[in-house]
Amino acid sequence: MSTRLSISQFHGIEINWWPSRIAEVAMFLSEFQADRALARALGQVPTRLPITSVAHIVHADALTTNWREMIPAEATKVFIFGNPPFLGQWTMSKAQTSAMKTVWGKDYDGYLDFVTAWFWKAVQFFDQDFEGEFAFVSTNSIAQGQPVPALFGPIFREGWRIKFAYHTFPWDSQAPGQAAVHCVITGFTRSEDYKPRLFEYDWNAKQTREAAEVKSINAYLLDAPNILVKKRSKPLSQQLPVVVRGSQPTDNGNLIVEEKDYAEVSADPIAAKYLRPFRMGKELVRGLDRWCLWLEDVNPADIAKSPVLKKRIEANREWRSKQTSTGDAYKLKDIPHLMRPNKEYPQTSYVGIPVVVSETRDFYTVSLLPKTTVPGNKLFTALDPSGFLFAVMSSSMFIAWQRAVGGRMKSDLSFSSTVVWNNLPLPEVTEDLRSKIIAAGQKILEVREALAEKHGGRVSLADMYNPLAMNSDLLKAHKELDRHVDKAFGAAKLCASNNKRLEILFARYAELTAE
Repeated sequence: MSTRLSISQFHGIEINWWPSRIAEVAMFLSEFQADRALARALGQVPTRLPITSVAHIVHADALTTNWREMIPAEATKVFIFGNPPFLGQWTMSKAQTSAMKTVWGKDYDGYLDFVTAWFWKAVQFFDQDFEGEFAFVSTNSIAQGQPVPALFGPIFREGWRIKFAYHTFPWDSQAPGQAAVHCVITGFTRSEDYKPRLFEYDWNAKQTREAAEVKSINAYLLDAPNILVKKRSKPLSQQLPVVVRGSQPTDNGNLIVEEKDYAEVSADPIAAKYLRPFRMGKELVRGLDRWCLWLEDVNPADIAKSPVLKKRIEANREWRSKQTSTGDAYKLKDIPHLMRPNKEYPQTSYVGIPVVVSETRDFYTVSLLPKTTVPGNKLFTALDPSGFLFAVMSSSMFIAWQRAVGGRMKSDLSFSSTVVWNNLPLPEVTEDLRSKIIAAGQKILEVREALAEKHGGRVSLADMYNPLAMNSDLLKAHKELDRHVDKAFGAAKLCASNNKRLEILFARYAELTAE
């Protein structure tokens, strides 16, 4: 009995010697298992003994090896697939970064993950000589935020399209102590005749399902127009204000006052004058208390008189002085009483925008904060005297855009001013519609306030926006807001789904960025 496919047709590269030998044995065992399945189905199997067919696993560096030299000269169609190393831009060694630059050449971008070098090696392999397709497992960051144009732009330029994709799913290595990794799988083809297939992971059911009737798969692994959203320094829409990041303490905890230390610090009458509420995204969403020593206008005499201030500032000076001389902390050693300088610090009340919110949220949880609250670097801020920004950012249209083009922290949503907010494609809005949007946003604030009063004066945004127990009045207020915001982006009526919103968003983006 003959076969059309054997393990001798498999060629692989493994940088470590022992795993390369294990891979050879694993391929033989896989063939044996396939033979067992064939025997159950047909009653006979090919003769494998003596062993003459083996997989060709080379002990080498995949990024410095010429892949073409591994393939028999008579080969005409090749399929490349694998599971390259998962390393982000900040965790690569100098040698790995150098290899990345060599592989990518003029198309190298510092935001690309290490795994992307395999994608570009595959593109280079095929060039004009071979037919075939390629696919890789990778971290989900390749299809999120700023790296997307850097990876997919060159690949699409060479005529490749996404044939199939598995959207973000948790990696299960079946090993003890495994790291939490969220992955995607992307498969590419140059063929014009293919049916795209898109698979999505259901986080509640913990299983994968295939999307029906997919028209095309874009670089964000969505069934949507193939548009690459690039970072921009200011909002695409002139109707939206800029958002800026809050202040970074860079203090080793010396300027931040945790709840356990509040009594001690507040008991010092001089230090108490400089205590201010402090909020990162976590505190904003979960309703947690945290404070800081805000010493922008401190009287130097107060530092000398206050044991608390003197101790904390001296500790901060000492810590900063011991840091790497080229780093930001060391450069701030001569101003140990201050956080990293922030020219954009809000001087009036503002909207606080968490850098990260849970993937399960139906709405992005932003909130109004008084000017006396100091925003940390895990919180973006925006001046919003009219309430228009709060309303837009609280809409389903915005979170659909965030999910599509924004980055992720594991599976959670990660906000970006340059990619997400500055590219939000809001067309010109009439004054009448703008007023309705602002009023709808104000209604959401009123419902939130009523809920807080009903439950003793304080309910966290995390509890209010728990998707399993969201208050009906709050849902109703958001639906009314969506009705107006959807219309502002060009919908004839309230959108039936976020997929419909994405169609509108990408269409508006194409219009507003057309040359």
